[in-house]
Amino acid sequence: MTKLIITAAISGAEVTKEHNSAVPYTIEETASEAFMAYKAGASIIHLHVRTDSGEPTQEKLRFANCIKEIRALCPDVIIQPSTGGAVGMSNEERMQPLQLFPEMATLDCGSVNFGGDEVFLNTENTIKEFAAKMVALGVKPEIEVFDKGMIDTAIALGKKNFIEAPMHFNFVMGVNGGIGASPLDFAFMYSSIPQGSTFTASGIGRHQFNVAALSIVAGGHVRVGLEDNIYLSRGVLARSNGELVEKAARLAKELGREIATPNEARQILGLRIVS
Repeated sequence: MTKLIITAAISGAEVTKEHNSAVPYTIEETASEAFMAYKAGASIIHLHVRTDSGEPTQEKLRFANCIKEIRALCPDVIIQPSTGGAVGMSNEERMQPLQLFPEMATLDCGSVNFGGDEVFLNTENTIKEFAAKMVALGVKPEIEVFDKGMIDTAIALGKKNFIEAPMHFNFVMGVNGGIGASPLDFAFMYSSIPQGSTFTASGIGRHQFNVAALSIVAGGHVRVGLEDNIYLSRGVLARSNGELVEKAARLAKELGREIATPNEARQILGLRIVS
């Protein structure tokens, strides 16, 4: 079976130090958390950035400075900026990290009701705009899908050349407003992607390692990290992103999957190998 790619989503836009003090805000904290995840086996760092006081930002310079510090510690890691940003940001704000020509970036393929009045808005025109920009810049999208309809959207846009094949998906499972995280839900998502695609699965909160196990067994890849889940086990806060990656790596070993290095991940995903 193909080696397992572990992605570490180290901070996100919603979780704060009040939830878990290990959530990184500063450039130095961000680089340190990325390094601990990398040393534990992560070959991709899914990157949101914050101001020093913790507010989410998509500012190009902040991303550039964080990427520089991460590269100093993890020279070969794949850095995958988020273009999701935070609820309420404009398209122009959200797309700023693409100006840094990353290898990969996220492409959200639909809107989600996160709860209350929070709507993560991605209209068809927004998705097309982001996808066309990624094609033009040679950035491989990780297609973020919160339900099966978003997979259908990605497939339709692929037929119109907004997204190039082979596609790489991330199933975000168990988030409020999206698909659940049961084995049946996972099978529904997995069976819906085009032949030849690759996929990662991200379980939110208590679903993180159940979903990871499903993806490992199915030949997919996994995402863990403090963006999605702040606990190592029930009632036990994770002390770092590295602890969460270590747990995913142990689970993979028990289930018979070897862990991919960053360059092995590049080969699996069709990215350029870094010498």
